[in-house]
Parts: sequence; C-alpha cells; structure tokens
Amino acid sequence: MNKILLLAGLLAMAASLTSRAEDATKDAKDAKKPKPYTLEKCLVSDEKLGEMGEPFKLVYKGQEFKLCCKSCKKDFDKEPDKYVKKLVEAEKAAKAKAAKKTT
Repeated sequence: MNKILLLAGLLAMAASLTSRAEDATKDAKDAKKPKPYTLEKCLVSDEKLGEMGEPFKLVYKGQEFKLCCKSCKKDFDKEPDKYVKKLVEAEKAAKAKAAKKTT
C-alpha cells in the first residue's frame, strides 16, 4: 500500500513539474514576441503603408517596424535609434490625438 501511495505521489510531482516547464517555455516565447508596430506610415519615407505593396517588416530591440519598402531599410540601418525615437514620439502623438477625440 505504501508503495502505491509513493508511486502516486511521484507521478503527481512529475506532472506538476512538466506543467511548470511548459508554462515557463510559453512565457519565454511571449517575452520574445516583439512589440507590434501601430502606425499606418513608414517612419523613413512617411509613405502610407501598403501603397507600395506589402510593408517590409523587421524587428529592432524587441520592437517591430514596418517600412513601406525594402529600400527604406538601408536608411533605417544607418540610424536605427533615430527611428526608435521617432516611433515613440509618433505613438505618443497618436495617443494624445485619440484621447482628444474622446473628450
């Protein structure tokens, strides 16, 4: 009887550890998911996304960027932090504009 209880306890612990490992793997994948790009324009050319075909996507420092075309990536790569700053400012302006509309 003790062996059965011990075996049941070990199986329960193994199931618990497996579940925790799966949760940790899922959390790690979610942590690596880049922050989505929310603007409708290319930060490099200021062109509306989609007018020149499918936007070119890239990830820089955990942030997704969408550019109007692949050729804009050359300019982005020269000064990526400039475009990170520009994105932050544009997102703040968009939020302020949205908040103003609701009041």
